[in-house]
Amino acid sequence: MLLENKRIAIIGGGPGGLTLARLLQLKGADVKVYERDFNRDVRVQGATLDLHDDSGLKAIEKARLLDAFKKAYRPGADKGRVVDREGNVIYDEHLTESGKDFGDASFRPEIDRGDLRDLLLDSLQTDTVVWDSHLITISKTGDSWELEFKNGSIVVADIVVGADGANSKIRPFVTSEEPFYAGTTIFQGNVEDSENSASRINALLKGGKIYVHSNDMYLHVSAKGDGSIDFYVSQKLDENWEKSSRIDLKDRSQLLEWYKNEFVGWGDLWLELFENVSLPLLIRPQYCMPLDQFWDAQSNITLLGDAAHIMPPSGEGVNLAMLDAMELSECLTNADYKDLRSAIAAYEKPMQARALAEARESLDGVEWMHAEGATDKLISMFGG
Repeated sequence: MLLENKRIAIIGGGPGGLTLARLLQLKGADVKVYERDFNRDVRVQGATLDLHDDSGLKAIEKARLLDAFKKAYRPGADKGRVVDREGNVIYDEHLTESGKDFGDASFRPEIDRGDLRDLLLDSLQTDTVVWDSHLITISKTGDSWELEFKNGSIVVADIVVGADGANSKIRPFVTSEEPFYAGTTIFQGNVEDSENSASRINALLKGGKIYVHSNDMYLHVSAKGDGSIDFYVSQKLDENWEKSSRIDLKDRSQLLEWYKNEFVGWGDLWLELFENVSLPLLIRPQYCMPLDQFWDAQSNITLLGDAAHIMPPSGEGVNLAMLDAMELSECLTNADYKDLRSAIAAYEKPMQARALAEARESLDGVEWMHAEGATDKLISMFGG
């Protein structure tokens, strides 16, 4: 067995890293996940996400967690409404019965990110995740890697997997290629107790999603199982907008002034979001992997998810990460490969090709979502 007596360090406790840990433990591997969060409860997880039959759900099933997933997912949370900037409904998925269920290739059940993370965490052996492990750097020591963390701890691993997202500390040890700015910036926020704090938008959501395109701007709003609302505003802005604008979006008065200037002509119901959002509003410039990205496989280090192929949101990010995890686990535990370099190469080649195709589609999405006619295109994609 390629992993016999091998210590595996997964950097990053997101869905991709946790899925890989679960799958490797099912094969008897010695694996630890090093996560920078202080504990599992310290950070509120993001919005809901949908898992796809040929990627995220496939990995869940391979991890023997489908029954647990069925108990945790949110039926109906996938239904969306396309509305205009005044809040008038243009297209409503709530009026259609999909009739889709598990086993249908086009069924995409929604689950809150926090619930997915808890499901994966609870599936792991005790003490698999080492919390408060903010990686500073890694260095080669013989055939192994020495990992140094901000808390002062140092560990040695035989195999390192970077699952630490867009700002991966592992990526530079795998490839020198750097992501480029994709041209858009997302402003992301959460509104607690939406039934009371944002009652009009809460009613409009109906437990699902809202999509609005106007003024070259895209607003996405989604309901969460805890009664809160997640939303993000996507705009085409300069990469250094946060510094050059001199607007402090941690300050409520400046945030509302920004809203007043950017949402000219929009209905007053959207003000509920910005009056009640928990501060600070997150500012997230969007980056994409180089479209000619390639690297040669190494024998004891690799990447998955955003660490390997960051791209603007397309609905595929978590699904790709979980598919990466599934395929990497299968390659690392496949006795047909003569050595670890061959196994990692067998994983990385199709992963890179798949990511390239998705990145191109993601960049195409950035263009049409911020262009004239975006609403009509979105309704057409929904089948309306």
